[in-house]
Amino acid sequence: MATEIITTDDLYEFKVQLFGELKKLLTENPKATPKKYLKSAEVMEMLQVSPGTLQNLRINGTLPYTKIGGIILYEYEEILKVLKDNRVAS
Repeated sequence: MATEIITTDDLYEFKVQLFGELKKLLTENPKATPKKYLKSAEVMEMLQVSPGTLQNLRINGTLPYTKIGGIILYEYEEILKVLKDNRVAS
């Protein structure tokens, strides 16, 4: 088994190739269409809120949702609308 030595030039070439491929992927699909409906965990991550805060937003009617069986779904566009409607000008 032969031993191969990796030089800093090799690493630099690898970095350039990697960034080139990433750039290609991002330009081919610049903005993937967001899902129409999100689950609670996705909304909590999107809004950076706790499960309790998300529940309060549902209970007080701030955030509209749909419940199918035991799954709660939130419409992506409605979340954006709520954010826009509750924006505070600085």
